[in-house]
Order: sequence, then structure tokens, then C-alpha cells
Amino acid sequence: MMTLLPALTFGFVLGVKHATDADHIAAIGTLAQGSASPARAARLGAMWGVGHSVSVLLVGGALVLLRLPMPARLALALEFVVAMMLIVLGVRSLRRRTAAGETSPLRPFLVGIVHGLAGSAVLALLLVSTATSAAAAAVYLVCFGIGTVAGMAVVTVLLTLPARLRPGRAVAFERALRTTAGVASIAIGVYLAHRIGVQDGLFAATPRWEP
Repeated sequence: MMTLLPALTFGFVLGVKHATDADHIAAIGTLAQGSASPARAARLGAMWGVGHSVSVLLVGGALVLLRLPMPARLALALEFVVAMMLIVLGVRSLRRRTAAGETSPLRPFLVGIVHGLAGSAVLALLLVSTATSAAAAAVYLVCFGIGTVAGMAVVTVLLTLPARLRPGRAVAFERALRTTAGVASIAIGVYLAHRIGVQDGLFAATPRWEP
């Protein structure tokens, strides 16, 4: 059973782990190109985490408060939007022929919001079944958000670190990162779209999705 102290620790640790999910790294990899400094890269990652946390706190918190599951078709539709977004980000990354200018913090913030909406359903169901009180659920959500922000900030800095360690190869590395992130983003997006649409039954008469 989840009390306040375990909720604080567990939420933060899982938030950091959540930031390292493959689809999240693929998305931020397409946005981290052109970051001029570790601080700038960290801010971009943190903004993704903030956007993710905002949607999780609002949507997941509402579901927990009302103790209601998100409708299966809506949960699948939100995940499908994430899959399409990953494909678009990947294509956009591959179509760039030269390094882009620095990414606006608004872009990772909006991408993070979409990711957070898609993950709110499962997170809310977890809390409804394990939290002993609304306070414990709230502490978990807040700490999960803090962990996600911190984890994604670190991940984004690590993605751009090789170019700074070897400045002479910065252009080549940026090109390799752009291509790798683009291909990975498209591949993960296509996989998710197939899984959600076919295996989980988004477009079937009755969805087969289970958290």
C-alpha cells in the first residue's frame, strides 16, 4: 500500500525511469539538435518534462480524484496521436539537410504534453488501485513529474555531449544524431501505430486494450 514516504521515493524514481523510455528519447533526440550548450540542452529536456508533467497532473490527477478509468478507446487514440507525432518528428528530422537553429522551448513542451496525455490512463489506474489516500496519490504524481523533468534534462545533455567532447567532429555528429533520431523516431512511431491500431484494436468495434 502506498503511503506518503514510499509515494515520494517511488514516484521520483519511476519518473526518472519513465524519461528514458525509447519513444521519449527518440522524440527529444529529434529536438535536441543545434543546442549550443549543456545548459540549453538541459532546458529543452526539462521543458519536455514540464509539458509531460502538466498533462499527467491535470488528466491523471482528475482520473485519480474521481477514481475513474480513462475510456479504452480514448486512451488508445491518445497513444495513436503520439505514434503519429513520432513519425512526423522523424520525417522532419531526416528532411533537414543542414543543422537547424536552436529549438524553441515551446516545441518540446508541447511534445511533452502529448506524451503525458497518452500515459495518464495507465498511471491513473495504478494510483487508483494502490494509493491509500488522495494525499499519497498527489505526492506520487508531483514526485513522478519532478523525476521526469530531471531525468529528461540529463538524457538531453547526454545526447549532445559527444559533439562537445570532440568539437572538430561536431558537424558530423550532429548529422549522425539527426539521422539516427529520425530513423528511430519513425520506426518506433510505426511500431506503436501498428500495435495500437491492430493489436490493441483502436479501429475495431471493441478495443482490446488492457493497461
